[in-house]
Amino acid sequence: MSKLMRSRRLLPSLLLRRCFHGQRASAIHLQQQQKISSAAATRGRIDDAQQQDVGRLWSRATFSRSKFASGYTALTPKSLDSIMKIDTVRYTSPQEIIAIWNDYHIGRGHISAGMGRDLYKLLQQRANQCPLFVLPLRKGNGFVSILVQAQMPHMLFTSLDDYRARGSAASPYFTVTHYTDLMDSKGVVLVRGDIVFTSRLSDEEAKTLLETAHSFYLDDSRYKKVWRFNKESEDFDFKEVLQELNMPTGS
Repeated sequence: MSKLMRSRRLLPSLLLRRCFHGQRASAIHLQQQQKISSAAATRGRIDDAQQQDVGRLWSRATFSRSKFASGYTALTPKSLDSIMKIDTVRYTSPQEIIAIWNDYHIGRGHISAGMGRDLYKLLQQRANQCPLFVLPLRKGNGFVSILVQAQMPHMLFTSLDDYRARGSAASPYFTVTHYTDLMDSKGVVLVRGDIVFTSRLSDEEAKTLLETAHSFYLDDSRYKKVWRFNKESEDFDFKEVLQELNMPTGS
């Protein structure tokens, strides 16, 4: 069960305009976001300009000499203060900050969440101890295996089949950043996920991956499987992960 703190309540447009850099509050609606507006086009051009070789992040997190698959370009992780006007939430409660964060990202092609300081510290500790795991992701009547690489404050997700085929040249499908800027002052960590290959991963699938990965690192019972995968691999049984997620084991 996910321990992420979420809010579905839409906040007043004035509050959204006040907290984020140069974005129209009306963009919080998914249907409106599907229309190509001049603001969205401008934002896309800015993001494209920032798409330097973030492959360095993945290669550094996995293997220091690794390279990216041909044609791969990912979004460079942004700093929190380039997304949110941090000063404007100085007197805002943690719950309200998470609500603002989640509402802002609705329909923008990102996955967002928030978590408390203690949960993040636990996640960080366990991710440092056990940086790798494999998760099943439902696809049709079956599933695909996704390799999770934790290099906090980042988590990277790619197809296990791609990793087997390309090794260190495999490209991430989905990248996640945990922003700790407000952790000390507000006790909250903001989470943002960027889907690299939208043709291979939907928003809902990316959300499921993020929540499932967090749950395996934060739930004591599930974390035993992560530990076994990293520390006692000879005793690891992937069927136990499938059973945990109520997926068919094929036997």
